[in-house]
Amino acid sequence: MQILGMERPRARLAAILAAGTVLVGGGMIGWQAAARLDGENAAQLGPAAAAALQHAAFTQAEAQPGYTRPRNVALEVRPGETLDRAIQRAGVTAAEARQVVATLARAMDTINIKAGLDFDAAVAPSRDGDRPARLIGLSLRTGPATAVTVSRTFDGALRLRALEEKITQETTVADGEIQGSLYESAARLGATPTITAQVAKLFAHKLDFQRDIQPGDDFRLVFDRKVTESGRTIETGDLAYAELHGVKFFRFERTDGDAEYVDEEGKNIRGFLLRTPVDGARLTSGFGKRRHPILGFARAHQGVDFGAGSGTPVLAAGDGVVVKASRWGGYGNWLQIRHAGGWDTGYAHLSRYAKGLRPGMKVRQGQVVAFVGSTGMSTGPHLHYEVWQRGRRVNPVGAKVPQGTVLAGAELARFKAQKQRIERLLADRGAMVTVASNAGPALRR
Repeated sequence: MQILGMERPRARLAAILAAGTVLVGGGMIGWQAAARLDGENAAQLGPAAAAALQHAAFTQAEAQPGYTRPRNVALEVRPGETLDRAIQRAGVTAAEARQVVATLARAMDTINIKAGLDFDAAVAPSRDGDRPARLIGLSLRTGPATAVTVSRTFDGALRLRALEEKITQETTVADGEIQGSLYESAARLGATPTITAQVAKLFAHKLDFQRDIQPGDDFRLVFDRKVTESGRTIETGDLAYAELHGVKFFRFERTDGDAEYVDEEGKNIRGFLLRTPVDGARLTSGFGKRRHPILGFARAHQGVDFGAGSGTPVLAAGDGVVVKASRWGGYGNWLQIRHAGGWDTGYAHLSRYAKGLRPGMKVRQGQVVAFVGSTGMSTGPHLHYEVWQRGRRVNPVGAKVPQGTVLAGAELARFKAQKQRIERLLADRGAMVTVASNAGPALRR
């Protein structure tokens, strides 16, 4: 970890705290008077501990005569609020808040502060209660791997420090078991919500998360990430491998640049068409003859209905080209997509189309193309979904659509080599392989 500008500490963080209280993650760790980190102790201090001490402990913040032990106050800048007004809400005077902001201004822009910026303040009430509380330290993050701290010395002066952690790019194997939700379990191993959302979308083709997945089930993920010295994931690349409930998927980039997920044999996991073109929806009406809810007499229902709230995203069931996106009688706002091999899919009663969607536009499977609504002859928000084969409507539930493609030739050979690399990583049982240090802004693929 580098400490930039302002005031460079003595070697190996000597004398981090002379006599005071360290605030770490909202809790307190008491240090004895004159406690020091000598060379031997500092060598035992890992990057995570160093980061916690320097950022969250308001480095070298000391006890103030006449004031009680400081308490930690977590604050967030409100809409329309200045930074000094936000600091005042910690219980300090306007003059003291302005003094702190003036100190911070030496290291950051304190004028163009965005709402939502959060920071921690250490505030000490006076012992007799006759004086305003005093700000002992303040710490805020200015970037994914940078932070600024202000701390008050024993004589009352403010000390400013800018901290920067080294960023390492690595390939991570997250190997664990589900405790709570998949999102919570994966996050504990460094996976971001974006990575976990990819996993959930992948396995939705094969697993029912409510019935098939149980606490204690093993899972393994492989992905690139940028990580700070203190272990925080600040950016992730693509999910390279996922294994859950015995099902395994590998990411493979084809010769034309398109990426897809395949199983152990190189078969694309995607079906030709999605079974459900709207996430989290329930089937409310099947295909075939039924009593029409508005007309009141029996007639053929030439698709299936999925119950979903108005505005729920509708996904393209497969790769294809938009044929129609306009009103069509009782269907209301209608969307029709043409796929390969004489297949079409239709989506009715839409509230609106995705921005920029128009006839002739190419779409990919899973792409948001419209939103659930209740236009046309509809009793409430839902998606009416149809599948056509060579101009004839077929039951979307039982339609025998083509299966996913299988890699062959040079692409299959390349996939096997990639698969072997992943398997070597997995054999290391969760080891992390460093790819590059001091990584640039973009992850190298």
